[in-house]
Amino acid sequence: MKFTLKDYQDEAVKDVLDRLKKARKRWQEDGDKHAFSLTATTGAGKTVMAAAVFEALFYGHDDYDFEADPGAVVLWFSDDPSLNEQSRWRLQEAADKLTISDLVTVGNSFSSERFEPGKVYFLNTQKFSKNSLLVRGHDADDSALETAEGQLVMPDMRTHTIWDTIRNTIEDPDLTLYLVLDEAHRGMKEVGRSSSDGKPTIVKQLINGTGSVPGIPIVWGISATVLRFNDAVAGMQDRGTLPNVVVDAKKVQDSGLLKDTINLDVPDDTGEFSTVLLRRGTAKLREITDAWAAYAQQQDDADTVLPLMVLQVPNSPNPQDIAKWLDTIFEQWPELPQDSVANVFGEHRTEAFGRHNVPYIAPERVQEASWVRILIAKDAISTGWDCPRAEVMVSFRAASDRTHITQLLGRMVRTPLARRIPGNDRLNAVDCLLPHFDKKSVSAVVTSLMTGGDQGEELPGRRVLVNPIEVHPNPSVPEEVWQKLLVLPAQALPKRQARPIKRLTALAHELAVDGLLADAGKKAHADMHKVLDGLQVRYADEIKKAREAVLTVEGKTLRADVKTSGMSFDDFVEKADYAVIEDAYRRAARVISPDLSMSYSGHLASQSSEDQTGDDALIEAHTAIAALGLVAPVKDDLEAAAEKLATQWLAEYRVAIKSLSDERQDVYRQIREMSADPLDSTLARPSSWLQPTTVRHSDGKEDPLPRFENHLLCDADGLFPEEFNAWEAKVLAAELARDGTIAWYRNPARASQDSLGVTYEDGGEGRIVRPDFIFFAKLPDGSVIADIVDPHGIQFADALPKLKGLAKYAEKHGAHYRRIEAIAECDGKFRALDLTEAAARSAVFAATTAKEAYESGSAADYII
Repeated sequence: MKFTLKDYQDEAVKDVLDRLKKARKRWQEDGDKHAFSLTATTGAGKTVMAAAVFEALFYGHDDYDFEADPGAVVLWFSDDPSLNEQSRWRLQEAADKLTISDLVTVGNSFSSERFEPGKVYFLNTQKFSKNSLLVRGHDADDSALETAEGQLVMPDMRTHTIWDTIRNTIEDPDLTLYLVLDEAHRGMKEVGRSSSDGKPTIVKQLINGTGSVPGIPIVWGISATVLRFNDAVAGMQDRGTLPNVVVDAKKVQDSGLLKDTINLDVPDDTGEFSTVLLRRGTAKLREITDAWAAYAQQQDDADTVLPLMVLQVPNSPNPQDIAKWLDTIFEQWPELPQDSVANVFGEHRTEAFGRHNVPYIAPERVQEASWVRILIAKDAISTGWDCPRAEVMVSFRAASDRTHITQLLGRMVRTPLARRIPGNDRLNAVDCLLPHFDKKSVSAVVTSLMTGGDQGEELPGRRVLVNPIEVHPNPSVPEEVWQKLLVLPAQALPKRQARPIKRLTALAHELAVDGLLADAGKKAHADMHKVLDGLQVRYADEIKKAREAVLTVEGKTLRADVKTSGMSFDDFVEKADYAVIEDAYRRAARVISPDLSMSYSGHLASQSSEDQTGDDALIEAHTAIAALGLVAPVKDDLEAAAEKLATQWLAEYRVAIKSLSDERQDVYRQIREMSADPLDSTLARPSSWLQPTTVRHSDGKEDPLPRFENHLLCDADGLFPEEFNAWEAKVLAAELARDGTIAWYRNPARASQDSLGVTYEDGGEGRIVRPDFIFFAKLPDGSVIADIVDPHGIQFADALPKLKGLAKYAEKHGAHYRRIEAIAECDGKFRALDLTEAAARSAVFAATTAKEAYESGSAADYII
């Protein structure tokens, strides 16, 4: 793969391959057919996951313990040829083993008796229409010619149809046909019904079979909602189902691949505000363009994100209206090039809007066509298209068209750099301006966007803000406070857990790339060679026995006496040949790691005796490694040593890594989190947050949010707007009233690098809590200290696990704080546990309920 998969993508790929392996086994052994789906929210990278699956399916993958299927044929099916073309392009972009010739678009000239193994064939519904050359002659009422020999020949002189190709592929015992239904939540809804002429739909025919063509044995639906796919599968004939692979929406949002915030700008009053909000949208596009340019300069990055605005118009737009809107854009931003506008209308032609001639561009080309800064669209690109650099949308759709708006906006949620920009909400957001909406009608849009559209599952960490403001670092906060914030330890959950040796190799590669450690890869392997040399001595007896097992092949000979009908089994032992040794070496390399096994082979061969030739020395080295792989403790000891070295290097180069660009720091953050016990990190300095300014009540009325002084970020008045419940507000007031308090920080609840997280365990699963407040005070000696204050209700099931997590954090990092206080209301009184105190931690660890901990003698009354 050309891309490093996110942790949730890696997990999903592993699960999909598991389903495919089971389905293939059951088909080949028993003729059973199966189906399952992969479900993930829009923007999760389903096509990238599919690329990883296909590479493993065709070539195998050691990390997934997946053997290649030499007869694998993939039929990729959707109801949209342009969607297929985009998927084909993305697969090629993501996979380094899939060539252009492996990704075949089935056109009208396609003619093959059966599909070839190791290829992905792209088909769409239109190719199966009655007038398509690919199917002509398949039905009995189609016109086909018969030769003198009685052979049917289609009107275009073909000898078979696409249905024949599918049947021949399914019936070939050396091939396995996999059907992948793209956007299955859309296409699959027709599976249970017939078409208007009474015939089964194309998808139903592919799945269940038609005439002499059997159903495709293995069906994998790539879906944005599991419900529709499940309903459709229920109507399939003679087909079992495997557990669907459902990607956790929270993991997708936490990954940084999707934007955290969606800003909706709507008028406060009723009236005609089209040009007003269009000017505002243009100003936003200009501002975000400048912000990305400044960020690129700050990061010393030559590649600058060039954001664009989507101008969404009605399905039957008035060309004069569009001309007026384009004039407004260029009046607001005169420097914008006149040829920076394109359209994605279904007419596929250049459109004339007043003095503006706007060329057509295919939706899949927009992202790479950096000259496009204004994209005029209807609703035709709401499915299967995304453009991460589309950061502003002005929609002239009516309020009743909220579905089209949310579908299109849902395609704009990917982050342009495929990662979160630390501490900068502005660059992690997308703006949508709705001139024809009011605050009441926009609520349905908010609900849809918070649940990821079709999937219906809430996206934790995503915010949809109506008319927010931007807050920046508070100039009245002393620099010492910022420096204190930036050294506070933050914890993270393990992400995609990699084997320690692979993690060490990845770390070495990055350290060498950044010039922090020359020849880091060689040094890492040299250290591991020493470890393996030591293990050969430590486990010499076990390795000797394992070596004998590698060098001999044991078996049994069956002897049958025809006269007496008696049978006997005789043991035999043969010396292993080169093929047997190499097979054992390859299996050991999966234990040790292929790269390390290769370099260790060279290390051992270089130490061989003079009487061994080069090939003999290499065979001897492979034999030694094969024996090592059979000794169970070797793997654990080797991985412990690799983990130790990686941890040592991450600590040694911590300061140097902090001096790198955000992009490079993010690479090391991912490597840190590949461990079972991730190293603690520090916070990123926030530079821009987006905050709501009003609270909406159940009766529809709105009130302005209260604003507070001395927050680390503030608006133009030096104040920070925030919504608190009644007792959170009381805690804030009590803390701000303490002597010496000079600043406070509302710790973000989302998974961002400017949020302080603390890990805890609940029901055997790792989770993370983000304490509400961090307060800063100046001591008499002039130094600045920090306090964590976390109000939390004891009525929640996770109250005690969170307390224990905070206690463990305090036990490890208490020296960074004056207080780490967990506050709760018990029987009408507020109680506090200062977890920097050993007695309070002991009370928490011994408690069976959170209330019990707060009622212990180690807790104190909290006065508010």
